[in-house]
Amino acid sequence: MLGLRTTIYKVGDIDKARNWYAQAFGIPAYFDEPFYVGFNIGGYELGLQPEENPTTNKPESVVAYWGVEDIHASYTKLLELGATENEAPFNVGGELMTATVKDPWGNCIGIIYNPLFKLPE
Repeated sequence: MLGLRTTIYKVGDIDKARNWYAQAFGIPAYFDEPFYVGFNIGGYELGLQPEENPTTNKPESVVAYWGVEDIHASYTKLLELGATENEAPFNVGGELMTATVKDPWGNCIGIIYNPLFKLPE
């Protein structure tokens, strides 16, 4: 195993989702086709794929947490863009804090403030 490469969210409207995620993550898609939209988020892939049978009732079996500098500001921004609250920011030990929201398509997006995590050089 080489480590995480891609997190994919299934969406009912890929055009609206592309625009929403570009605003939410502050970066335009680098790959944009009707079958897949890709964003490079700090060297990791965030992908969007259209759903065959769109639903906002999605299970939370796995949650990807995206690193943030200010968890409260990031959480508020996502809510202002139309995400819904799932888990408000909370301390999970030391300085580490996590939170989750649901995007407009029902996907769970995790955010984490972790000053101890360092990318390999």
